[in-house]
Amino acid sequence: MDFSLGAVWDSMGALARIVALILLVMGGASLAVFLERLRYFSRLRVRGLEFAQRASSPFELRQHRALLELAGAHREVPLAELVLAGVGTYVKGEDERRSGQGALSPVELARRALERRVDTLKADARRGFNVLASVGSVCPFVGLFGTVVGIINAFEGIARTGSGGLGAVSAGIAEALVMTAFGLAVAIPAVLAFNYLSGLAQKADLAFTQSAGELLDHLEQGHGLTDP
Repeated sequence: MDFSLGAVWDSMGALARIVALILLVMGGASLAVFLERLRYFSRLRVRGLEFAQRASSPFELRQHRALLELAGAHREVPLAELVLAGVGTYVKGEDERRSGQGALSPVELARRALERRVDTLKADARRGFNVLASVGSVCPFVGLFGTVVGIINAFEGIARTGSGGLGAVSAGIAEALVMTAFGLAVAIPAVLAFNYLSGLAQKADLAFTQSAGELLDHLEQGHGLTDP
């Protein structure tokens, strides 16, 4: 008997083929998430550095409104989102303070806005991780289910031929082994991708927290100064 993948596929029953297609879809989904997140973290680093360089001058000169205009033109950059949340709230709070409104100080308002934005950015950095986690944990069991289906087919072969020879069970056993291997082949890369991306996400979390802290320190140090 031919034990190539094509021959094994041809010998599979409808249920086994459905299981194989499910594994294929899950593998494609995990690959798509991995590539999309790699692109996200790459852009996060590159565009973050570019924005930081452009924003360094108005940031050091405390030109808050110019800084907000620059951040508004780069809303896709997480660092710009922090600037919009922190500095934007601070400037609004300063305007309210000058007009005699607002119970909280501009710095406190900025701190709360930055905390909320950092939480949002952290969650966004982990978008799609649940797909990788699900694929890594579920696929081995899906493959095991396919293995059971293959073993059942092997016993059906024995029942049809009335013999326990290799020819009667080879197709079912081959199907069972292929499904086991397929499930592991999908699950292992998903787990590795999840662990790798988790490391990148932790670095991004630290960068978000540090950037928000530095921005808040900047606002506290200049609190009460006139915006040039």
